[in-house]
Amino acid sequence: MERRNRTQLALGVILILVAGWLIATRIRPDLVNLLHLTFDWPVWIMLSGAAILFIGLLVGAPGMAVPACLVAGIGGILYYQHNVVSDDYRSWGYMWTLIPGFVGIGSILAGLLGEDIKHSVRQGLNALLVSLILFVIFASLLGGWTILGPYSTYAPIALLFLLGLWFIVRGFLRHR
Repeated sequence: MERRNRTQLALGVILILVAGWLIATRIRPDLVNLLHLTFDWPVWIMLSGAAILFIGLLVGAPGMAVPACLVAGIGGILYYQHNVVSDDYRSWGYMWTLIPGFVGIGSILAGLLGEDIKHSVRQGLNALLVSLILFVIFASLLGGWTILGPYSTYAPIALLFLLGLWFIVRGFLRHR
């Protein structure tokens, strides 16, 4: 499928999903409560990331997915810090390590929308892996494991699992 066609397909799917959500909330207004988003200032940052992605899809520039995911991801971190940990910004000591992961997600998304898919996915997965490793290192050093609540003891196990999965996927990607 051509790059332009994938971009139009993605834009069409997004518009259909938004229309479906709007219809569903008109029929059952209590569905709005499923989101549980408090529209504080971080939500506007996340929505601006979505707007960047939407504009990129409209003009046929799938590479705009990278800055869109970066802006939306930082908005997500700020939302977490503002609403979940009550303006305790000490977690920036380890949360900043998620930023390369946001770039990785954007790179993967750009590949799916029309960029060189093999190259974009490879770069995106590498960025996600680096981000995950940095997050584990800094979170464990700076006491951030408590953000996972009762599942904090499972985080290193999940990391080992994901690292093993990464090596398997990477081996398959290299043989192609």
